[in-house]
Amino acid sequence: MKITSVRSFLLSYPFPEPIRLPFYGGERTLLKRDAMLIRVEADNGLVGYAPGPGSESVHRAIGQTVAPFLEGRSLADPDALRVLFLKGPGADVALARIYGAVEIALFDLAGKARGVPVSELLGGRVRDSIRLYGSAGMYMAPEAYAAEASAVAEQGFRAYKMRPAAGPEQDLESVRLMRRAVGPDFDLMVDAHTWWRMGDRSYSPATVEQLARDMDAQRIAWLEEPLPPDDHAAYLALREKLLAPLASGEHEPNEERYLDLIVTRAVDYVQMDVCCQGGYSLGRRLFAEIARQGLRFAFHSWGTALEVAAAAQLGVCWPEVVVEWLEYPCYSTPGSAGMYPFPPASEILTEPLELERGSLIVPRTPGLGVTVDERVIERYPWIPGPWSLFRTDSPAETRAVTGDHSVPWDAGTK
Repeated sequence: MKITSVRSFLLSYPFPEPIRLPFYGGERTLLKRDAMLIRVEADNGLVGYAPGPGSESVHRAIGQTVAPFLEGRSLADPDALRVLFLKGPGADVALARIYGAVEIALFDLAGKARGVPVSELLGGRVRDSIRLYGSAGMYMAPEAYAAEASAVAEQGFRAYKMRPAAGPEQDLESVRLMRRAVGPDFDLMVDAHTWWRMGDRSYSPATVEQLARDMDAQRIAWLEEPLPPDDHAAYLALREKLLAPLASGEHEPNEERYLDLIVTRAVDYVQMDVCCQGGYSLGRRLFAEIARQGLRFAFHSWGTALEVAAAAQLGVCWPEVVVEWLEYPCYSTPGSAGMYPFPPASEILTEPLELERGSLIVPRTPGLGVTVDERVIERYPWIPGPWSLFRTDSPAETRAVTGDHSVPWDAGTK
């Protein structure tokens, strides 16, 4: 089986009107949501798919470097092709990470050719489901978070993640109201990435520590990225105070930094996005070290249903005591609550994923076990530019955010 074509397609969904989300010290404006679909075709007519970051630079790298490397080569073992790539253009760390996304499509293609699910090519599954948390909640009033948490619970999820940004007192009140709304047996995750993006109003270490203590009293599952993610020492110092469990990882730039986060045991939950941080190969290496250190892993998944499906095939190869959670982004639709509409997220698949009692049932059919609807390529053409903007009052500046979640900012603009 020879690879005949490697292509990536950028997709965009523009919001009818910009969504403006005031926060403590500024405002975030959402303009659109982006995604990438990667397509690899073989000479036998089979096609493999993968999710990728909605990034023009990644799209160019695939077209200029990854595709010319792969096209014409035989696909017998994806691992062998990766070794060859790493000896060549993959010596560049950024290109190796991009290759990790394309490699998911190679595994999908190889699984379809062999008639087995991708999980069997990644070491073999040890279970058939993985626990999900419904992820939504962006910069709202405390009462709105509580209502959304209840709505997510009514959809069958057993956990909910939100993003507070209203100031320390309001953030804590949001957690209190959510706990009251969903009861004691429902997991709550707090993604605090805004706390270090507020300019001069960013929360101080003392404020973060007090919030971690107070939120722990509400039995949150974890506090995610409450401090700048590159400051592992600060995370370790906070974790040693035995307050709320900590989570981080989606902004780690390479394997070396991931290993530092893990070996120093700076967090309780390590996070990674397979579509933009190294794919299956990095995940497999990290899981082994996470298990040795007695930590746990939670997938970051902030794109389409294809990304959720791809992550799940890897997650079920490890027991729940190592790989515990998979993020399931909840987008709003006319019939369900969510943060905002993003139709391509579900329309990229012809059939919805199978959810049962808050878990994803991972298909045993060949490849990723899902059918991609390529009509999304024409339906949602690419719109250049960042998908959201962070504006801070002091200092007065605006920073752009791209679709690659391992990059905190794009080029800042004053």
